[in-house]
Amino acid sequence: MSRLESALADLRLADTLASRDTALSRLDPRAKIVTTIAFLFAVVSYERHTVVALLPFLLYPVALASMGEVPWRWLARKLALAAPFAVLMGIANPVLDRTPMEVSQGVTMAGGWISFGSILLRFALTVTAALAVVAGTGMHALCAGLAALGTPRVFTAQLLFLWRYTFVLGGEGARMATAREARGGRGSPTLAVYGSLAGHLLLRAFERAERIYRAMLARGFDGEIRSVRTLRWSPRDTVFVAGWVAFFIAARAVYLPLVLGRLLTGFGG
Repeated sequence: MSRLESALADLRLADTLASRDTALSRLDPRAKIVTTIAFLFAVVSYERHTVVALLPFLLYPVALASMGEVPWRWLARKLALAAPFAVLMGIANPVLDRTPMEVSQGVTMAGGWISFGSILLRFALTVTAALAVVAGTGMHALCAGLAALGTPRVFTAQLLFLWRYTFVLGGEGARMATAREARGGRGSPTLAVYGSLAGHLLLRAFERAERIYRAMLARGFDGEIRSVRTLRWSPRDTVFVAGWVAFFIAARAVYLPLVLGRLLTGFGG
């Protein structure tokens, strides 16, 4: 199996995970979308030098992954794949911000390193939560939930098509790579070969898209993505949203690490 085929199989695992009956999959997609949006707003609302105060928010992605029975190894692989983007966003901070800041009694550190750590932590929190929701819900159910919340139909349809066409184009690319190897192609392709492969892949994508579009029209597609599963809001969805939003508000309003530290110190004494 080529690296591309392995990556597609790893990505397709998200659909396999979402098809299982778990505590997370039984929740209404709208509840998970609303709660995750509230989580994102809470995480990004802190000022750029915040690190410790963000730690209590780890509870949400951990709970999502546990409820959805999402493998942590799969989450770690996807997180590592996107990590370079977060590193590039904050790598200049230690150089540009050299203002000394006290991180503990008698210990100072350049503010740029603290903001860099804050960027990486926020990235880990938000991306892990999003991956857990997708793997525990499924893209089709999430798009149905977004549509039910009033998201424009064009956006939800394009999002779902983007997800599906990732596998279509990836499959075409994997077949082209296999054909190249069968014809004696070895090692890393040159820039000219990459250009030729990209051109052929683009042509194949256009042809494949045209065939799929005609097939969809023949089956009565009118631009709306319909779901077999009917969305039903239940009391557990209300409890899920209300409970987590209350936790986010409390974590944002109160410095929970300090409160917990004082409690532990008091008990220890």
